[in-house]
Amino acid sequence: MTAPQVVVHHHKEEMAEAAAARLITTVVDAQLSRGAASVVLTGGRNGNGLLAALGASRARDAVDWSRLDLWWGDERFLPEGDPERNHTQAREALLDAVPLDPARVHPMASSDGAFSGDAEAAAEAYVAELAAAARPEDHGPVPSFDVLLLGVGPDAHVASLFPEHPGVREAERTVVGVHGAPKPPPTRVSLTLPAIRAAKEVWLLAGGEDKAGAVAMALSGAGELQAPAAGAYGRQRTLWLLDEAAAAQLPRALKP
Repeated sequence: MTAPQVVVHHHKEEMAEAAAARLITTVVDAQLSRGAASVVLTGGRNGNGLLAALGASRARDAVDWSRLDLWWGDERFLPEGDPERNHTQAREALLDAVPLDPARVHPMASSDGAFSGDAEAAAEAYVAELAAAARPEDHGPVPSFDVLLLGVGPDAHVASLFPEHPGVREAERTVVGVHGAPKPPPTRVSLTLPAIRAAKEVWLLAGGEDKAGAVAMALSGAGELQAPAAGAYGRQRTLWLLDEAAAAQLPRALKP
């Protein structure tokens, strides 16, 4: 387990711009060293804010978009093109504006697709897709993502892993169907903590005063069942990217 590093920005717009610059640098470095890079995207206002900032960055063309693999940490199990789907929002925020290779973009299935509203079947399909992309050097059933992005919810959930829900207890499967989520829509598909922890770097994004309690709880020793964000960490690095409002309740010892 890597110890978390906390970075606090003045406001969420600055946080998004700085995170976008950091992501460009990390992706370019990975492409230079290995030829390709892989990133797991997150939804929500902070995840989409980062994508919008990346799209507006003058440095965005430093990325070879054709050699970038994109995955998702979770998805709302809704029809294709639904405005609440993370994939739809990511396309609007950035993806439609950059020259990605469609074969390297890996959205989770929609509810009106091949699985006829069966979230468990959609989860198993994503398990298989991840396993097929894993290389021998990854030593596991998912790729060693270069960066895995996570938004932190006001209840300290990440992806669609909610406090005390079955998904956060999963120790073997890499993707699960989520039922009865405490925020709409109730049915979702999500990576599990074992899949998240396979990433080289995990970046947790939180901006706004409504996230302050969750951030303080997750970084102050809470268990992952009560605060799933506390169980999200990377193999090489774990970054908490916050604005001042989200960091307001952190103990002084945890502030940079």
